[in-house]
Amino acid sequence: MSNKVVLRGAVVTADTVLEDGVLVFEDEKISYVGSSESAPADLPEGEVVEGYILPGLVDVHCHGGGGASFPDSTTAEELQTAIMEHRRHGTTSLVGSCVTADPETLKARAALMADQCEAGELAGIHFEGPFVSKDRCGAQDPRFIIDPDAELTKELIAAGRGHVKTMTIAPEKPNITGPDGVSAALINNGALPSFGHTDSDPAPVRAALEDAREHLAKAEKPLSPRATVTHLFNGMRPLHHRNPGPIAECLSDAKRGGVVLEMIADGIHLHPSIVRDVYETVGRENIVFVTDAMAAAGMPDGSYVLGPQAVTVKDGIARLTGGDAIAGGTSHLLDQVRLLVDFGMPLVDVVYCASEQGAKILGDTSIGALAAGKRADAVCVDANFKPLAVYRKGQIVE
Repeated sequence: MSNKVVLRGAVVTADTVLEDGVLVFEDEKISYVGSSESAPADLPEGEVVEGYILPGLVDVHCHGGGGASFPDSTTAEELQTAIMEHRRHGTTSLVGSCVTADPETLKARAALMADQCEAGELAGIHFEGPFVSKDRCGAQDPRFIIDPDAELTKELIAAGRGHVKTMTIAPEKPNITGPDGVSAALINNGALPSFGHTDSDPAPVRAALEDAREHLAKAEKPLSPRATVTHLFNGMRPLHHRNPGPIAECLSDAKRGGVVLEMIADGIHLHPSIVRDVYETVGRENIVFVTDAMAAAGMPDGSYVLGPQAVTVKDGIARLTGGDAIAGGTSHLLDQVRLLVDFGMPLVDVVYCASEQGAKILGDTSIGALAAGKRADAVCVDANFKPLAVYRKGQIVE
């Protein structure tokens, strides 16, 4: 006998808000999304949500939460602590992110996270480094930053057993482009380059983005047809009209259908106005919101770690201990939705950038939107976007 869940309220789809909407789950799948007027006549009344019903959110760049850190976890239980911190706040699909470390540590973390991917708990693995710029390393430990190595890239992907989705690389470094470069190694082995932590001039960025496009177009089964940019603006040389750096090239490439731009829209990494300006410039189809969250997400101020680096969190802002570099985020993805909608950005597009866009990057058509046939993931929130209930695979998240 099937398990049927009926939710009624303002349903946020990819294109509109159904003010008098109905969402129906049967077992792990969505069986109906539409207006109350058009719903099957024999549906039970179900639960009325005084607020909004959103799709389960998808975060493709997250280092931890709830006091646990993906780069530092050595047990499945620690990983699950971080996963559940975000899941209870509406992120039903989560990619676990490593930080720059020695190769053996990265392989060990990838293997542990691969177990959770195979258990259906994580949606993938992201390597942030080690092939990044020391000049724009941010919270990446410069001791472990090395030149790009395609063979090591393949070893890291193998350690992740098919679950590595993205790797952050600096486009100006050697061995990035060409048939034997790191971009090609990623794409040909089912992952995506994500360009960031870069001090590049414009020309290497344009060359690397075009190179990635060419490899993606030729790949037999690419994860996605589009590479990404790791947290646009953060970990990059700032845009200046006489010293342009990488940012304008990333914007231009995205506008032309190339890369998808990650943005940490938490009000700390980026002012909401710059998020809105990029959205109005390139459109929602070219943006994905990510948390870049570390262990302190959902936790009080205090001392934490992010890989080999000590981090101090004060007033909700994580910085390297004894320094001023921001060391990851402390938000949940739903916090970013709330902030941007309050700032005046369109609800439907904000939710799209926090859900379906991430699903597209992961190449997963079963998640990220409220549509018949997709996985039964949904977030019920009040009028202030505080979570009331989270459903994953049709089951309430406790």
